[in-house]
Amino acid sequence: MPFQLITPAHHQAISTLVENIPTREISEVSSDLAVLIERIRNDIPEKKRISTGRYSIVKALGEALYPLLADPFGFGVALFETPGDPFVRSLALQLLSLWAVNNGGVDPVKGCFEAAAGNEDWILRECASGLVRKLVKRYPDQIQGWYLKMVHSPNPNQRRFVSESLRPVVENRWFHKDPNYALEVIKHLFKESAPYPRTSIGNNLSDWMRVSEELAWPILTELAHNGDKNSYWIAYRACRNLVKKEPLRVLKLLDIREYKYKDRHFRMEDFQES
Repeated sequence: MPFQLITPAHHQAISTLVENIPTREISEVSSDLAVLIERIRNDIPEKKRISTGRYSIVKALGEALYPLLADPFGFGVALFETPGDPFVRSLALQLLSLWAVNNGGVDPVKGCFEAAAGNEDWILRECASGLVRKLVKRYPDQIQGWYLKMVHSPNPNQRRFVSESLRPVVENRWFHKDPNYALEVIKHLFKESAPYPRTSIGNNLSDWMRVSEELAWPILTELAHNGDKNSYWIAYRACRNLVKKEPLRVLKLLDIREYKYKDRHFRMEDFQES
């Protein structure tokens, strides 16, 4: 029998929660949703629990909750603005993203996503960077224009949000046919000095190296040789996977004799050219 993340018992709990919304304070509803998220988490079979985190629950719960709400946009905004569990606030973002996709407009929800992107809570930021991806695909031109402004945000968390949400992962697979869409945005961050977004940019380009070395290698070459120390750092980070396969190529690109990543060291003297 296929694994069901949201079971019939969970659906019943969701229905009951929605029926009670008009008689309860939003803070109480938020607390109830936090309990429900944990209940769903605890009901996951042990073998599936490692690969099914709360982010997956937030996405599935939002999809189950959305069609039952009389005003998903109003409820989503109120829930997001209520201090509390970051996964519940992320659930609010899922509701808002579903509303935007189904109602023809991203502008009303951008403020909540921008606030989440700049938030101090790591969980909320991470969830936001994933949940916004459906909006990137649905409204590419609007999102690109928004992102081209956000790359200049004084908040490094928001700059990271741009890079992280534009990684060429499964939800962004359409980038593979239109890589310039994402690269035209993140190129504005190629001299990023703040460590948090700079790491994301390096990871982003590392992903692109897996998608298309022909596309990404010239970018890494330019970053490594343009004389900017932050660009060089990004190129170094972007080689973290390639160095496992082609250490000499990476060492020559970066003009170094040793590459260090986590607990692994790749030394020039350990490799012989064929």
